[in-house]
Amino acid sequence: MSLLHFSRGLSSLRARSPSLTALNDVRSLRPTIYCPRRSFHAALALEGIRSQVLKDVGEGITEVQIIQWYVEEGARVEEWKPLCQYQSDKAVDDITSRYEGIVKKLHFQADDTVPTGRALCDIEVNDAQYPEDHPPTEANAENSPPARVTFDSQPVSQLSIPLPDTPAPPAPNSAPKSRHATLATPAVRGLLKQFKVNIEDVNGTGRDGRVLKEDIHRFIAARDAPRTAPTPSPLPSTLPSTLPQTETAVNLTPIQTQMFKSMTRSLTIPHLGFGDELSINSITTLRKKIASDKNDPQKITFLSFVVKAVSLALNDYPILNAKLDTTNADKPQLIVRPRHNIGIAMDTPQGLIVPNIKDVGSLSILNIAREISRLSALGQEGKLTPADLSGGTITVSNIGNIGGTYVSPVIVTNELAILGVGRARMIAVFDEAGQVSKEEVVNFSWSADHRVIDGATMARMANKVKELIEAPERMLVSLR
Repeated sequence: MSLLHFSRGLSSLRARSPSLTALNDVRSLRPTIYCPRRSFHAALALEGIRSQVLKDVGEGITEVQIIQWYVEEGARVEEWKPLCQYQSDKAVDDITSRYEGIVKKLHFQADDTVPTGRALCDIEVNDAQYPEDHPPTEANAENSPPARVTFDSQPVSQLSIPLPDTPAPPAPNSAPKSRHATLATPAVRGLLKQFKVNIEDVNGTGRDGRVLKEDIHRFIAARDAPRTAPTPSPLPSTLPSTLPQTETAVNLTPIQTQMFKSMTRSLTIPHLGFGDELSINSITTLRKKIASDKNDPQKITFLSFVVKAVSLALNDYPILNAKLDTTNADKPQLIVRPRHNIGIAMDTPQGLIVPNIKDVGSLSILNIAREISRLSALGQEGKLTPADLSGGTITVSNIGNIGGTYVSPVIVTNELAILGVGRARMIAVFDEAGQVSKEEVVNFSWSADHRVIDGATMARMANKVKELIEAPERMLVSLR
């Protein structure tokens, strides 16, 4: 066949309809047109869709809440790079990508709750790179690679017919996205959602451009300020008897959502309360001596002594360090835990969190003070890990740092007791000779699970802690 005939055959093919029915016409040309096999061969694209599934994160957590996505559909993600940030009832953490590829679909949005075992997103990957994984399911079949057709026994991709060039719609005028947008804490994001504020419109004054609560309040005040001063009007002689009430629905922040779930479960626990007043004169004197040491001054908080005293008392009353297993309601069991992982309730910008100090029984009071300082710093920065927040056996809540003498603490799930420490204060007391002296005291408020802890056991435990606090030298006898 001459080149002239081949050229005419191709011209006839281009003149036909660009639909796939052109393949049938091409087949009719095969007896008369010489077509080199390689000119119609398209290399196979080894592409497939893999679903990133939310795995079990442990500690009995069955669902998490998405705080924010670090990627968007169409973006490329590297293996082990963060995909999203989530909030559970234990911690705030990131989920990293198991695959390298293109994000095809996000199955959930920010603030959505995701049960374990569900797919978070679909990622288009190289099949050869992940041969051990299963192919995509019917749920994400719409994201599968394009179908293949064959031509002369060779696999060929569907014909790609160029369409006439059409001008793209003009992009809306918008401010460039702040590179610090993802640095906002969940509490700040809750305010943004509450007042319908775009974080990109707010100038952050925090470290590294972080948007703070104060920045949002200033932005709202400037946004809602009247543009022209209203004309002053005389005040009415009397106020109206009733004023209209304006109500606004506000979604809970991720921390509040998890606290709501945790405390709802705690309502099923019958609480036993016990309170007492303790003298802390001896500990205060001891702390001052340690802090005034010119050779090796140490800052040891009062809470460090409390945590150690609770641990030493648990050696005599280990039932308060156990947890109640009600899997079989007819035969509940106590799970004994030998290590004392004492939780410390902390007030942070994100909300109330309870990290715990691991194995307090093996730590000195100085080690405990350093661990409290470390956990507090991480909590303020929002960098506590799930390991810091999981595995607690009993909790101490030092509400006295904020204020308040008495408190009725609520037991944390999977624990049997909690101690609330009130504010220290000076009072006048009479000694045995009838002389008046001043004494620094603090109130301890205990709550225990009354299903297994009786009042006598709780009172004995509280009295043991009181003895150690009022005479800290007793701790020296039991220290290891």
